[in-house]
Amino acid sequence: MTKIYVGNLPFTATEESILALFSPHGTVEKVSLINDCDTARPRDFGFVEMSNSDAARAMQAVNGTQLEGRSRRVNDGQDRDRSGGNRGGARRY
Repeated sequence: MTKIYVGNLPFTATEESILALFSPHGTVEKVSLINDCDTARPRDFGFVEMSNSDAARAMQAVNGTQLEGRSRRVNDGQDRDRSGGNRGGARRY
């Protein structure tokens, strides 16, 4: 299974619209759109999980395409360290 990062989405994007975007390129196992922790408003990115063979084809087909005037960025969505480089855990404002 491959996790695909989908960025620069319009704030009106839904899991259903992302599913419709990726499903012509293979079987979509999961769609996760990210919300801001403080405001609960949608962020402009999410993740799609597909089989390895379908993911490569979908990333190539969807990357750079337009949705509501925004050019999508699509790449391998490998997990990253979530510490954010913030030592000591204090929030910076």
